[in-house]
Amino acid sequence: MKVTGGKAIYGASLGILMLEARFPRIPGDMGHAGSWDFPVHYRIVRGASPDRVVRKGAEGLLPDFLDAARDLVRDGVDGIATNCGFLSLFQSELAAAAGVPVAASSLMQVAMVNRLLPPGRRAGILTISASTLTPAHLVAAGVPEETPIGSTEGGREFTRAILGDEPELDIDAARADNIEAALALRATHPDLGAIVLECTNMTPYAADIRAAAGLPVFSMVSFLTWFQSGLAPRRYPL
Repeated sequence: MKVTGGKAIYGASLGILMLEARFPRIPGDMGHAGSWDFPVHYRIVRGASPDRVVRKGAEGLLPDFLDAARDLVRDGVDGIATNCGFLSLFQSELAAAAGVPVAASSLMQVAMVNRLLPPGRRAGILTISASTLTPAHLVAAGVPEETPIGSTEGGREFTRAILGDEPELDIDAARADNIEAALALRATHPDLGAIVLECTNMTPYAADIRAAAGLPVFSMVSFLTWFQSGLAPRRYPL
């Protein structure tokens, strides 16, 4: 048997571009390596703070993300993802620069989830910052117009701690913020058939949201698990 080289790193098909942050990343968060059932390769984009990306439109950061994506591909990954839904703004540029498949945002799932639902039902978005999630973010991710949007901005812990890049996180309070925001979204949109979590830090609470709201919940981890299955299909014994 012969094998062919050409890469620096093997066995990690998915490369993840990380914001530079210090807040705790608990299991389920895509920045926690234990969240994955397969190896991933991380690259931190220095200067890309949560506040700068989410509240300031990632202004001035595109060249840094493109360089980091190219580095990951040179290292040997076969696909690129980011760890913030607001980076949908960079989807086209990242795909062009990296030359491999790119999944920049969990928001890219919304249109697909809509196709899964029965007539009269639609997907809604739960975001960390509805006030700065612009039409440009949604268009870049292919989100249909008038998609319902809920947010944890009205809570006391989750949005504050993540976007403030706090060194401590009250997990119970963050969970409560996510559940309450999901229930408010469902209450104001009776036709809601599923929830897509924009924020990758919401995934640890996906099961709690599902139980409370009684709706399917799709996250960046669910998206990238599907993405990975295309980058490295499972081989079945014959």
